[in-house]
Amino acid sequence: MSNLLNSRKDDGSAGDVNYGEKVFLNYNVYRQPEAEISNLIYKAFGESKTILNVGAGAGSYEPKQGENGFTITAVEPSASMRALRPKEFAVAIDAYVENLPFKDNEFEASMSTFSVHQWSNLEAGLKEMRRVTKNQVILLTCDPKLVQDFWLNEYAPGVLGAEAKRYPTTEKISELLGGEIEIVSIPLPLLCKDGFNEAYYGRPEMFLNSEARGSCSAWTFVDEPTRQSYLNHLKNDLESGEWDKKYSNLRTQSHYNGSLILIISKPSSSSSSSSNN
Repeated sequence: MSNLLNSRKDDGSAGDVNYGEKVFLNYNVYRQPEAEISNLIYKAFGESKTILNVGAGAGSYEPKQGENGFTITAVEPSASMRALRPKEFAVAIDAYVENLPFKDNEFEASMSTFSVHQWSNLEAGLKEMRRVTKNQVILLTCDPKLVQDFWLNEYAPGVLGAEAKRYPTTEKISELLGGEIEIVSIPLPLLCKDGFNEAYYGRPEMFLNSEARGSCSAWTFVDEPTRQSYLNHLKNDLESGEWDKKYSNLRTQSHYNGSLILIISKPSSSSSSSSNN
């Protein structure tokens, strides 16, 4: 436990990103929940109503407290992120996934969105989520095998390379969670409101907006000269029309199938029946 405490940043961030840095000040402006993604998460809840949200951040994709009968418990170690949570959402507990302060099977379902790649100990975190969850464990994440297929890799290979290395494989997550695993590919709409890199597949100019770009943590893993070189390359290709020669169809393409996935783990039938005995 002491190692986890020592790894925390000044604002309490417990992963590989310090959300107290000024680059993330407009995070909740550019990282809003996308309705099409929310619908898939809510569908995955099934009949479960008591929900744990781990790495809850500003509350994206989290049901409002009491909405449609949901009872929400949120865990978020970053004080900066907790401060961004709307008043109508559950107050987040300052804790970390590797040591959740809850009883076994305390929640009917648990969720974590865009978070697993930042954990200091994936195995401990997933085992803790499984321990405190009776039914579904739901993870919104990216498949690292697909991250670098995105056109941005041509312009910012260090950004997507770092991103691909951060995300755990679907095989590793499935092995650690166990049970019955379902992996759902999530298509992104053209005007996706959740501004991670692939959300701008048809709006390349958004990467030249420092606030929009800064709301995606992967950009913090390259230094300023490298980052500026990447942006100059993209800016030049946009101005010359070179980007549009290759990718203009994406500007009007309604959806993009990239690396975003939903991993849903349900206890196997045998483990469910044994736990009920």
